[in-house]
Amino acid sequence: MKDIPVAIVTGGTRGIGRAVVEHLLADGWKVWFCGRSPKTVGQTLNDLDEFIDHLAGRVVDVTDYEAVDALVEEVLEHEPHIDLLVNNAGVGYFAPVDELTPDDWRRVLATNLDGCFYALHAVAPTMREQGSGWIVNIASLASRNPFAGGAAYNASKFGLLGMSEAAMLDLRGDGVKVVAILPGSVATEFNLNTGGDDSWKLAADDVAKAVIDVLRYPDRALPSRIELRPSRPPSAQS
Repeated sequence: MKDIPVAIVTGGTRGIGRAVVEHLLADGWKVWFCGRSPKTVGQTLNDLDEFIDHLAGRVVDVTDYEAVDALVEEVLEHEPHIDLLVNNAGVGYFAPVDELTPDDWRRVLATNLDGCFYALHAVAPTMREQGSGWIVNIASLASRNPFAGGAAYNASKFGLLGMSEAAMLDLRGDGVKVVAILPGSVATEFNLNTGGDDSWKLAADDVAKAVIDVLRYPDRALPSRIELRPSRPPSAQS
C-alpha cells in the first residue's frame, strides 16, 4: 500500500488556506487543518466530506503555543510522519502608526509571526529526525515592500520572511526545506473589498498551485523564496 503524505495547514478554513487544503487533497495528501472558529472548521469538513478519510480539522488559535504543540502531537499520534507544514494563518489591521492600537499591533504580530514560529518549532524536530519535510510559509509582497498604514502587517511579514530564510539555513542540512511564498494582492475576504473590480487580483487557487508546484521540485533544488504577482494590475491594464 502506498504511503500517503501528511500535511498540516494552519488557517485552513478560508481563502488561501482553504484553497491549499483542497489542492493537497486533490493531489492525494492527507490533510490536518486548523482554524480559530468551530463553525468554519465544521463547515470546511462538511464541504469536503468526499475526502473525509483523508481530512481532519481542529479548532486551534495559533497564538497559543501549547495549542499548536498539542495539534502537532495529535497528528503524530495518528500519522507515521509529517511531510508538510503550510503556515498560512494570518490577520491584518491597518492604520497609521500613531493610530494603531497596541492590542491590534500585538494581535497581528502574535498571529502572523509568533504563530508561524510556534508551528515551525513544533514540527522541525520530527522533520529533522525523518531527514525530510517541507515548511511553506505564506508571507506576502508586504514582506519586502512597506506601505502606509501597514506598520503592524509589514513588521509581521518582514519578520516572517527573515525567520523563514534563517530557518531554511538551519534546517536544509537535515533534508528539511523551508520556503516563503510572497503573494501580492489576492481576491479573498482577508483584503478589505471596497466594492471595486477584483478580477485583476491573484486568486487563492494561484497561491495554492504555487505550493503544489514547489513540492514537485527535484530533491536537489530548493526554491526558498517565491514572489507571486498579479500579471496585470490596474495600472498596467489598457
